[in-house]
Amino acid sequence: MQDFAPPLTFATLVTALRAAGCVFAEDEAELLLSTAADPAALAAMLERREAGHPLEHVLGWAEFCGLRIAVDPGVFVPRRRTEFLVRQAAALAPDRAVVVDLCCGTGALGRALASTLRDVELHAADVEPAAVRCARRNVGALGTVHEGDLFTPLPRALRGRVDVLLANVPYVPTGDVGLLPAEARVHEPLVALDGGGDGLDVMRRVVGEAADWLAPGGSLLVETSERQAPAAEETVRGGGLAARVVVSEELYATVVIGTRPR
Repeated sequence: MQDFAPPLTFATLVTALRAAGCVFAEDEAELLLSTAADPAALAAMLERREAGHPLEHVLGWAEFCGLRIAVDPGVFVPRRRTEFLVRQAAALAPDRAVVVDLCCGTGALGRALASTLRDVELHAADVEPAAVRCARRNVGALGTVHEGDLFTPLPRALRGRVDVLLANVPYVPTGDVGLLPAEARVHEPLVALDGGGDGLDVMRRVVGEAADWLAPGGSLLVETSERQAPAAEETVRGGGLAARVVVSEELYATVVIGTRPR
């Protein structure tokens, strides 16, 4: 006679998740239970979570700015702190805006910003094919997702027309990547994490071209760390943009905003 494992309950899920080191085991158990299609799917999801896969990869989605964003395995997971960048962008964007989301990953930033605007022309781009596929699902009819390195795949007709340039570039210094939690270090693409020696290499490349793409009065927004903020602000200023740093203590978020003079 074949033995069958008993169905997973909330209590057994919490116990298993705690044993796996999940700090918010109760919350995660509720999410797994509400997402799994059947007991077999629930068991498979728990197994992946116990093995260290990011919760968002296990669920297949992440909540971001009140939206449910699809997150595929191997794609960078949008962080809650980055909602601060989107809020800053929304405050700067005209109702009818041309928006570009570089290093877009899932496309969460572009989609979230577009959802707040009355009329938007949205373009997103990422160098990772898996991210591009995921972003196309999230962006849908709101815009166009391009595959390629930074500005390279964007239509040339956008030059000088971009009102808001979102650039959630990788900013972890190369030497610190190994210190990241395994969820990020093992399961997210290195290209989405590693920002070079001081963490600002990709940002410098973006800033080097940003003024050519921004409309007069248009703004570039990049996330960085508190430690990197002074150097990042100086870099943005060196690209011909008026630069300032804004901080959210609640979300532990630091954003550098560079605006092209009118």
